[in-house]
Amino acid sequence: MPDPTPPRPPAPKHAASSLDPALEQEIRDAMGSLSAFDMLDAPGPGRGGASSGTGRASRRGTVVDIHGGDVLVEFGPRDQGVCPLTQFEAPPTPGDMLEFIVERRNPEDGLLLLSRSGAIRRAEWDSLDVGQTVEARCTAVNKGGLELDLAGHRAFMPAGQVDLQHIEDLSIFIGEKLPCVVIELDRARARLILSRRAHLDAERARQREKTLATLEAGATVEGVVRSIQAFGAFVDIGGVDGLIHLSDLSWERIRHPSEVVRAGQAVRVKILRVETDHEPPRISLGLKQTMEDPFRAESSRITVGDIVTGRVTRLADFGAFVEIAPGVEGLVHISELSRDRVRTVSSVVKVDEVVQVKVLSVDPGQRRIGLSLRAAREAAEESDPARPGDPEIERLKERLRGRFGSDLRGGLG
Repeated sequence: MPDPTPPRPPAPKHAASSLDPALEQEIRDAMGSLSAFDMLDAPGPGRGGASSGTGRASRRGTVVDIHGGDVLVEFGPRDQGVCPLTQFEAPPTPGDMLEFIVERRNPEDGLLLLSRSGAIRRAEWDSLDVGQTVEARCTAVNKGGLELDLAGHRAFMPAGQVDLQHIEDLSIFIGEKLPCVVIELDRARARLILSRRAHLDAERARQREKTLATLEAGATVEGVVRSIQAFGAFVDIGGVDGLIHLSDLSWERIRHPSEVVRAGQAVRVKILRVETDHEPPRISLGLKQTMEDPFRAESSRITVGDIVTGRVTRLADFGAFVEIAPGVEGLVHISELSRDRVRTVSSVVKVDEVVQVKVLSVDPGQRRIGLSLRAAREAAEESDPARPGDPEIERLKERLRGRFGSDLRGGLG
């Protein structure tokens, strides 16, 4: 028996797009083979059933309630739907019997997503234009991006156009009203493409001008960490990014910015330098500069001659750096590692090794502390009553006892 359902008519040809080729490719990749009818998930033309003339099923239902910006409609005891209040010239009255267009069924709660046909719908469609900023409600997520409702019109937003940064889980936008920009409008193909990113870019550009006009070195500002790299963290301080270099993240020595900050974290930073002769401007920020310098606090408690315990943080050809308090490092010069000749620092100490060192010098102005591993070990040996004596001294004592007897006086007795 032949299939009574006629084939779907081909999409009409349309004018060449004025979009950037990269953006056009992004939209094609996001939509794939999706057509307007596929996105609607409702009967198309010639598929049978009541039709509104737009390819979607039309049903008569009863208004049962108005909640916020949504109108709850009942078609039967177990069949309910919701229609945006913006679809009505005036708020309907519960009990009204009205005609609705079924856009699709929400798989999460089973509600039918509805719209109204008529003059208002056509007028709103005709008033749309590329570049216009609108507000649309996200109704669903598909493999390529967001499906939205704009005054009863179905719209699509590619995943790359949702935010300035990649969003892993787009489902967080379902039910949200999003300000966005119309980036493609093809009435012939019923294709409406929106971009929230374009709106955010425009907002960021406006904020950027205001921020650059007031930036000055030495000021402390609020910001949000946008991204983390091996060399530092980029922070949005109001439409413009600044860089916190790895060395300006913490007074303590760290190996990676992720030890201190994470993407999305709100931070308070100090502006170190502003170079506006570059595009974009180069802005250097400091996080540790907003905190107390532990060196100043701890150095006053450190006295020359003290024996302290520390952790080896790094090795250099000329010696080893030892952290003796949080954020406070001192240097054990290679000559202070051992009484013996030292060819390589790593032959005596290793990174992360815990050692005892003697404080030789403290220079708060230069932020330098001189330490000695050799002197600390010598002090430990001298204070140990069980330590063996010098072999040469012991042999000398024996010879003297043989000549003068056991009653030795002075330093050798």
